[in-house]
Amino acid sequence: MPTRLIAAQELARLFNALSHPDRIRIVEELRDGERDVNALQAALGVTHSRTSQNLSVLRMHRVVAERREGRHVFYRLVQPDMATWILAGIQFLV
Repeated sequence: MPTRLIAAQELARLFNALSHPDRIRIVEELRDGERDVNALQAALGVTHSRTSQNLSVLRMHRVVAERREGRHVFYRLVQPDMATWILAGIQFLV
Protein backbone atom coordinates (compact mmCIF):
# COMPACT_ATOMS: atom_id res chain seq x y z
CA MET A 1 0.00 0.00 0.00
CA PRO A 2 2.75 2.57 0.73
CA THR A 3 4.08 2.12 -2.82
CA ARG A 4 0.67 3.04 -4.28
CA LEU A 5 0.51 6.07 -2.01
CA ILE A 6 3.93 7.24 -3.16
CA ALA A 7 2.97 6.67 -6.80
CA ALA A 8 -0.26 8.65 -6.30
CA GLN A 9 1.67 11.51 -4.71
CA GLU A 10 4.17 11.58 -7.57
CA LEU A 11 1.37 11.55 -10.13
CA ALA A 12 -0.31 14.44 -8.32
CA ARG A 13 2.97 16.39 -8.49
CA LEU A 14 3.20 15.68 -12.21
CA PHE A 15 -0.37 16.87 -12.73
CA ASN A 16 0.49 20.02 -10.80
CA ALA A 17 3.49 20.66 -13.05
CA LEU A 18 1.26 20.24 -16.11
CA SER A 19 -1.59 22.33 -14.69
CA HIS A 20 -0.96 25.36 -16.91
CA PRO A 21 -2.15 25.56 -20.54
CA ASP A 22 1.25 26.86 -21.72
CA ARG A 23 3.01 23.85 -20.20
CA ILE A 24 0.64 21.44 -21.91
CA ARG A 25 1.26 23.24 -25.19
CA ILE A 26 5.03 23.05 -24.61
CA VAL A 27 4.77 19.28 -24.16
CA GLU A 28 2.70 19.13 -27.33
CA GLU A 29 5.30 21.18 -29.24
CA LEU A 30 8.11 18.90 -28.04
CA ARG A 31 6.37 15.69 -29.13
CA ASP A 32 8.34 15.56 -32.39
CA GLY A 33 11.73 16.37 -30.89
CA GLU A 34 13.76 19.11 -29.31
CA ARG A 35 13.13 22.79 -29.87
CA ASP A 36 14.89 25.92 -28.67
CA VAL A 37 13.27 28.56 -26.48
CA ASN A 38 12.74 30.95 -29.40
CA ALA A 39 10.87 28.31 -31.43
CA LEU A 40 8.70 27.44 -28.43
CA GLN A 41 8.01 31.12 -27.77
CA ALA A 42 6.94 31.65 -31.37
CA ALA A 43 4.74 28.55 -31.38
CA LEU A 44 3.02 29.56 -28.15
CA GLY A 45 2.76 33.25 -29.02
CA VAL A 46 3.85 34.34 -25.54
CA THR A 47 6.80 36.28 -24.17
CA HIS A 48 10.28 34.83 -23.85
CA SER A 49 10.20 35.15 -20.06
CA ARG A 50 6.83 33.38 -19.80
CA THR A 51 8.14 30.54 -21.94
CA SER A 52 11.31 30.30 -19.85
CA GLN A 53 9.34 30.30 -16.59
CA ASN A 54 7.13 27.46 -17.76
CA LEU A 55 10.14 25.51 -19.02
CA SER A 56 11.74 25.99 -15.61
CA VAL A 57 8.75 24.36 -13.91
CA LEU A 58 8.80 21.47 -16.37
CA ARG A 59 12.56 21.06 -15.94
CA MET A 60 12.25 21.09 -12.15
CA HIS A 61 9.73 18.23 -12.38
CA ARG A 62 11.94 16.34 -14.85
CA VAL A 63 9.39 16.58 -17.65
CA VAL A 64 11.92 18.25 -19.97
CA ALA A 65 15.69 18.19 -20.21
CA GLU A 66 17.89 20.84 -21.75
CA ARG A 67 20.90 20.86 -24.03
CA ARG A 68 23.04 23.93 -24.54
CA GLU A 69 24.68 24.81 -27.83
CA GLY A 70 26.46 28.12 -27.48
CA ARG A 71 23.88 30.68 -26.44
CA HIS A 72 20.97 28.50 -27.54
CA VAL A 73 19.17 26.18 -25.15
CA PHE A 74 17.26 23.26 -26.63
CA TYR A 75 14.58 21.35 -24.75
CA ARG A 76 13.27 17.83 -25.19
CA LEU A 77 10.82 15.60 -23.37
CA VAL A 78 12.43 13.20 -20.92
CA GLN A 79 9.57 10.76 -21.60
CA PRO A 80 8.38 11.38 -25.19
CA ASP A 81 5.36 9.12 -24.65
CA MET A 82 4.03 11.78 -22.29
CA ALA A 83 2.98 13.88 -25.29
CA THR A 84 0.87 11.01 -26.63
CA TRP A 85 -0.75 10.61 -23.23
CA ILE A 86 -1.55 14.34 -22.94
CA LEU A 87 -2.85 14.58 -26.51
CA ALA A 88 -5.12 11.61 -25.78
CA GLY A 89 -6.43 13.56 -22.80
CA ILE A 90 -7.19 16.54 -25.02
CA GLN A 91 -9.07 14.28 -27.44
CA PHE A 92 -11.08 12.98 -24.49
CA LEU A 93 -12.27 16.52 -23.78
CA VAL A 94 -13.16 17.45 -27.36
